[in-house]
Amino acid sequence: MSMAEFLSDYGLFLAKTATAVIAFGVVVAMLASLPRRGRRQATDQLEVTYLNDKYRKLAESLRTAVLPKKAAKRALKSDKAQRKQQDKQAAKAEAPVRKRIFVIDFHGDIRATGVGSLREEVSAVLAEAGEGDEVVVRLENAGGLVHEHGLAASQLARIRARKIALTAAVDKVAASGGYLMACVADRIIAAPFAIVGSIGVLAQLPNFHRLLDQHGVDFEQIKAGEYKRTLTMFGTNTDADRAKMQEQVDETHQLFKDFVAENRPGLDLSRVATGEYWHGRQAIALGLVDELITSDDYLIGASETADLYQVKYTVKKSMSERIVGSLQRAADSVLFQRP
Repeated sequence: MSMAEFLSDYGLFLAKTATAVIAFGVVVAMLASLPRRGRRQATDQLEVTYLNDKYRKLAESLRTAVLPKKAAKRALKSDKAQRKQQDKQAAKAEAPVRKRIFVIDFHGDIRATGVGSLREEVSAVLAEAGEGDEVVVRLENAGGLVHEHGLAASQLARIRARKIALTAAVDKVAASGGYLMACVADRIIAAPFAIVGSIGVLAQLPNFHRLLDQHGVDFEQIKAGEYKRTLTMFGTNTDADRAKMQEQVDETHQLFKDFVAENRPGLDLSRVATGEYWHGRQAIALGLVDELITSDDYLIGASETADLYQVKYTVKKSMSERIVGSLQRAADSVLFQRP
């Protein structure tokens, strides 16, 4: 078998496999949509964790392990007495009002599927937060679909619109759509080797036209509207199709740059909006971030003078919903347009 024949057969195998996966996903989705007697409804839940207690318990556990037993007991007793005194002062309104910091975690994917939970978390925080409070969003997001990440950025913009301090903390990555979200913050902090930037737009897809043609498979496409569909996976792509797609990508890139410039006006976009990414140490020199510090150090330091509350909104999904979601994410690996 020649290499060309092998590649042709292998390509056909991949096409068949993709078709089978999609068909399976459709079947699972149909089954998931069927009403079931006694089916348990998914429940939404807002979890709030007082991080000061978490940090205190960690310190107490370590102190108990490393100090002699008597010294550990004395330290524990002293800490309890101090907290009791602070509680009494607070009850009598003698203690100064402590700043509150609300912590939200956002772990991104191609479709920014966490935006639904982010919406509820932001709504909950805005119902309580006021002047002098702060919201810290710990971002881990390498980007994805434009409209999904644009919506996520708009959720964070709600916080700034209410004049509440917003800090974006990047420990690993806030690139492309992730930076679209991060740039909304009043302040961006990052770990020294966090990946930041990638202010660009990408559109890509495979084309199976020649493979299908070799096997006598015709592809028919009917459309109304000259640009209803430009590039296609199965038909013939023309230079005009490619030019129109390039125009759309350029327009989206300009929107991306305008949005970044609006939120971080001091940036030199001709330098940073090339689609490149940088690590934290480089990013701070370019003005993409404001301080090099991990979210852990930032929050632990803040806990000395502020009350920290982690806010998390979760939705319990059925097995069929999780399967459909996994299949959908697999299909999304072939991207049409992403920031």
